[in-house]
Order: sequence, then structure tokens, then C-alpha cells
Amino acid sequence: MKKLLILGSIVLLLAWWLSSSYNRLVSKNEEANAAWQNVESDYQRRLDLIPNLVSTVKGYAEFEKSTLEAVVQARAQATQVKLDPSNLNKENLAAFQQAQGAVSSSLSRLLVTVEQYPDLKANQNFLELQAELTGTENRIKVSRNNFNEAVKNYNLSVKSFPTNIMASMFGFQARAYFEADAGAEKAPKVEF
Repeated sequence: MKKLLILGSIVLLLAWWLSSSYNRLVSKNEEANAAWQNVESDYQRRLDLIPNLVSTVKGYAEFEKSTLEAVVQARAQATQVKLDPSNLNKENLAAFQQAQGAVSSSLSRLLVTVEQYPDLKANQNFLELQAELTGTENRIKVSRNNFNEAVKNYNLSVKSFPTNIMASMFGFQARAYFEADAGAEKAPKVEF
């Protein structure tokens, strides 16, 4: 009877450990999914601002058509890259980053072009859109950092012993991080 009680206690402890480990993995996975949704939301906010920015600039800079078209095209391409949180591997995340990088690059060129138009720089709509865009870029940075932190916590759980046994049994795999854009480690060259 004593052996049966000891065996029963061991089975209950093992069942408790298995269920708590599984639930902890699910919880961390959902935290990473929620963080990803915030990243997507902030990128979508930026994409939603672009049509207003383009139409405001268009009225002032008619002959800068190629710059405006580049922004619109980059936005269109970025909207085509959709990621499911369960499929955030390194390659898919790199494709997403590349599409969003093209948007950032075209917006930067647009804002440099705007410097040539003093009337536009003084336009209240443009100033408000520029402030919105700056705020959105900051939100994107914060969301990306929060996502990487959630992924770090999830990956630590997936890779740590003995939870890694539970993770492999139920198909939990490490996730990819947002990485710096290629060339970001080099300081930009400034010439006067």
C-alpha cells in the first residue's frame, strides 16, 4: 500500500510538472504572438499614413512624380507580405523586413525631397502627417523591441532543460528575432 501511495504521488507530480510546463509554453507562445500583432499593427499604421502624405505632397511637388510613385509602390509591395505568427521563421521575417525597409527607404527619399519645398514644409497638414509618421516610427521600434523580448522569453523556455523535452514532444520550436537591417552596423557617411 505504501509503494502504491509513493508511486501515485510520483505520477501526480509528473502530471503536474507536465501540465504546468505545457501551459507555460503556451502562455509564452501567446505573448510572442500578441507582440507580433502589435508590430503588424504599428507597421499598418505607417502604411495607412502614406496615402495622406503622398496626396499632401503631390499638390506641391508635381514634378517629383517618380519619388511619389516609389513610395506608393513600396507601400503596395509591403501590404502583400503577410505573416502568420505561427510561421515566423527567419526567411519569412527577413522578407517582411525587406518589404518594410523599402517603405522606410522611399519615405526617407520623399522627406529629403520635401526639403526643396518651403511652402510644403510650412503646410499644417504636412507637419501633422510628418509628426504622425515620426511617432509611428518610434512605435514600430518599441513594438519590435517588445517582440524580440517576448521571443527571447519564449525561446529560453523552449530551449531550457527540462522544458525542452516538453517543447519537443508538443512541437514548440524556437522563433526568429527581428534583426538589424543589412549595413546598419556601419555609420552613415556624412559629407559637407
